[in-house]
Amino acid sequence: MTSVTDLREMVEVIIGVDTHVYKHVAAAVDARTGAHLDTMTVSADADGYAKVLAFADRHSPARFFAIEGTGIHGAGLTRFLMDEQRGEIVVELDRPERAKRRHGAKTDEIDAVRAAREALARPRLGTPRCGADRDALSTLLSVRRSAVDGAADGARQLFNLSIAAPDMLRERLHVQTDTTQIVSRAAKLRVGQGWDPQTATIARALRELAKRVQTLRAEADDLEKQIKQIVAAWRPDLLDVFGVGPITAAVVLCAWSHPGRIDSREAFAMLAGAAPIPANSGQTTTRYRLNRSGDRQLNRALHTIAVCRMRYDDDTRRYVERRASKEGGNKTRPEIRRCLKTYIARELFTLLENPKHSTQTHPETPAQAA
Repeated sequence: MTSVTDLREMVEVIIGVDTHVYKHVAAAVDARTGAHLDTMTVSADADGYAKVLAFADRHSPARFFAIEGTGIHGAGLTRFLMDEQRGEIVVELDRPERAKRRHGAKTDEIDAVRAAREALARPRLGTPRCGADRDALSTLLSVRRSAVDGAADGARQLFNLSIAAPDMLRERLHVQTDTTQIVSRAAKLRVGQGWDPQTATIARALRELAKRVQTLRAEADDLEKQIKQIVAAWRPDLLDVFGVGPITAAVVLCAWSHPGRIDSREAFAMLAGAAPIPANSGQTTTRYRLNRSGDRQLNRALHTIAVCRMRYDDDTRRYVERRASKEGGNKTRPEIRRCLKTYIARELFTLLENPKHSTQTHPETPAQAA
């Protein structure tokens, strides 16, 4: 992340961009006064990106771009500007300040100006996530997630429909209660001679649903193999960390993106929603509020790693026992798990920023566990 003060010393103009599917609106704002200088609208394609760059050139060579939606509608413009040949400074506005929008006017031009001014006002600015491997992993994760969710939804639907099916079908499918076995049996259903039309129709429908579930599961497995190949080629050291598998590693890499984007272990934990938020007042100095913000996919990955370690890692299990004891503060398992997620976030960030630093650490001392 980059300090706003540093950027103010470097630039004369900020180009705010409000991005959309088919068009982008760019606004030039004076970095010293915040005055609106100019606005233009371009198409969201290569020609439009070149026009945005020319628009910035007309105002000042000392500038940076503040773009909303660098990972979605603004992804193409961001890649264009950050190309090695151009090397423009781009900052990411992940979430605009809603209060300013709620009681004010709303147009694309106003949003572009607001993006530039927010870049001046914020104490910290993030650089966009980028990189070919990162983009590939992000896409594979998204497609796999939809396949996994679709398979789970289909399996639940099949279970419920088979419960309500005619007794003949229900007895065939529910020999065992395991969902995988039910899906397998349903996929092999064959309509028998003499079946009434209603039962035959239900059997065919259940068979098609089961085959769809199997197809989605196979698709998810194939995508996981592709994800593992990219992770193993990009950062194989991450797979050596206890509890980190291909999917969790890919999620962590997508959130981290590249060295220097996040400036500290604490900032990475905050990004993951794993950093406790102080809620002290008066004589109360040990109260913390749950952090429900941040990257929830990253938070989920940390949760998966923490649960794995709590079950199978001896050092972590000793830590859990100590923290659950009276001397350790009588912490509940959810509280201990939240502590572990913070430690894991810090450990992973240290490894990501320093590949040679691959030793796993465990919070064993009271000072570390505080």
